[in-house]
Amino acid sequence: MSTATLINLVRNGGYQVRRRAVLTSRLLQDEKRPTAACYSSTSERRASRFDPDGSGRPTTWDTFGIWDNRIDEPILLPPSIKYGKPIPKVSLANVGCASHIGKRKENEDRFDYAQLTEDILYFAVYDGHGGAAAADFCDKYMEKYIKEFLAEEENLENVLNKAFLEINKAYERHAHLSADATLMNSGTTATVALLRDGIELVVASVGDSRALLCRKGKAMKLTIDHTPERKEEKDRIRKCGGFVAWNSLGQPHVNGRLAMTRSIGDLDLKNSGVIAQPETKRVQVKKGLLNRDSNIRTKGHHRYLMQVALPT
Repeated sequence: MSTATLINLVRNGGYQVRRRAVLTSRLLQDEKRPTAACYSSTSERRASRFDPDGSGRPTTWDTFGIWDNRIDEPILLPPSIKYGKPIPKVSLANVGCASHIGKRKENEDRFDYAQLTEDILYFAVYDGHGGAAAADFCDKYMEKYIKEFLAEEENLENVLNKAFLEINKAYERHAHLSADATLMNSGTTATVALLRDGIELVVASVGDSRALLCRKGKAMKLTIDHTPERKEEKDRIRKCGGFVAWNSLGQPHVNGRLAMTRSIGDLDLKNSGVIAQPETKRVQVKKGLLNRDSNIRTKGHHRYLMQVALPT
């Protein structure tokens, strides 16, 4: 090695040593310097995924990757893998119910909720009229019929369609075998929701009970009331030989008696076009990292409310 090369190497090496010493000194001064409450300089440090607090310190697992958006809820692992996003588990402990009898002498409303299978939750509200017999019957047996059809059918809309029609037939058999003639005039609305994997929500309804989904603070209708005011409903009633009459308050009723065109029960009006065939709606609950949908509300005649709080 020549003398010139050796001198150059020493000079460069000395420069690198001095540079490291200066940088170390500056870092120590930055650590000791108090942090200002507000920055006005355009040269302030900016946070990034690899430098989350702009401190210049290396990132850790507490601030890296998915931990930036961790969810403080139990996670359903199979659905999370299936849908490609974290799916929080919906607990039945978060279901709340309230009922107000209004001016009636007895409360004919019924509700039910259950874990039908490992991945399907069941929620239902029945608003009875003409006695509580039909609402009680649905409250007791609807879950059973849904389970039976779940064993042979994957499509939840088809499951609910079949369950509604079958339970109406079962109630008709029960009423004909009973010595209580009032069972023929008893009926109920039915609003039933099935939640699969914590993300697939299917709602079926007959009557004028309502299901609402609260999305980003706004109510989203999941059902439409079955009343004689709807043209297609009124046309079916008239086609089947029934008629629509308006009371003194201007409210339409089937054959002057029933304010809805679909129900379970009301057997004396089935030949007049009142059917038990539900309308269904399927939506996807957006939870995971976005977590937009906070609850499902089911309401009957403005007197009954069931709220299911989804994880936030």
